[in-house]
Amino acid sequence: MKWTVHQLYQLQHKGLKLDEQISGEEFKDVDPQIRKMSPVHVQGRADISSSKVTFHLKVSGEMTLPCSRTLVDVRYPFNVEVTETFLLKATTDYEENEDVQFVEGEIIDLMPIIKELILLEIPLQVFADEGDQQEGAPQSGKDWEVVSEEDQQNKIDPRLAGLQEFFKNKEK
Repeated sequence: MKWTVHQLYQLQHKGLKLDEQISGEEFKDVDPQIRKMSPVHVQGRADISSSKVTFHLKVSGEMTLPCSRTLVDVRYPFNVEVTETFLLKATTDYEENEDVQFVEGEIIDLMPIIKELILLEIPLQVFADEGDQQEGAPQSGKDWEVVSEEDQQNKIDPRLAGLQEFFKNKEK
């Protein structure tokens, strides 16, 4: 997913269509939370003019992340559409509020942009379905267990259990 500026100028009248699969192994170093990554499918096109190249990309795939509660593997699909513009010449032929990239050297590389898009798609928390939790983190141990909020609300604190008897005696 690299092109030189000269190659892009040659494709200016033909146009450039993208339809590539990128191995998921390349994205393992993007974030340590990503346990596994399916091949990433990149589709799109490039609009090439004499002063800029605009890539219209659709990036899709599936990553495996740890559940925030139980640490089991959760498959998380992603689908991102983005438009990236690269200026080939140092001109002021763009709007100031337009997000553009400046070409450093003679090569345009889309891999850092694709990695950044995938990094931005990682959610803060992801939860597994209830049925998948048996293989995850333990739910109980010596002198502790995970309880639901309903059980916690219905449970009487043993330190205050004596007060409950006090009110029963006062009613009689």
